[in-house]
Amino acid sequence: MKVIQTTILGVVIIEPTVHSDKRGYFFESFKTSDFQAHGLPTHFVQDNQAKSTKGVLRGLHYQLDYPQGKLVWVSAGKVMDVAVDIRKESPTFGQHVSTTLDNKNHNRVYVPPGFAHGYYVLSETAVFQYKCTDYYHPEDEYGLNWNDPGIGIKWTNGDKLVSEKDNAFPNLEDMDPNLLPPYSG
Repeated sequence: MKVIQTTILGVVIIEPTVHSDKRGYFFESFKTSDFQAHGLPTHFVQDNQAKSTKGVLRGLHYQLDYPQGKLVWVSAGKVMDVAVDIRKESPTFGQHVSTTLDNKNHNRVYVPPGFAHGYYVLSETAVFQYKCTDYYHPEDEYGLNWNDPGIGIKWTNGDKLVSEKDNAFPNLEDMDPNLLPPYSG
């Protein structure tokens, strides 16, 4: 496996070594020793899966009191995946990383705690999966406006199907600083 550091420290793209032949393909999707060797978390407590149709945009979500690191990937279809650094006093505060995840390249992205995360479905359907370093607590869910002009995410063209809850999240500049995670440097 190859680990690629993005423009924001801690957010990494993980390229598995895929072995293909006329029968199909094989790759190791998670191996504790490989993750340890690259300084990545190996303790995940919850796996989640979501199936969505083209145009669905989910996010940008985060947990504050129970922050989650997320190992994310797509097992069917194609999405635009986004992580936004919302850690107070972080040198990359308000910056984002975006990448395409699909079932052809099999890449994964590790999004550390302290980031808002979301994705936009580019294919007819997509199955999005992720492992979390902490449990989901519905009372601790927060979010950031997916279309915040101050962050400037260049979402792929097309209609966006967004939940009422996600549409109601504030822009980063309007958020109560007490509802943003700390930066621990």
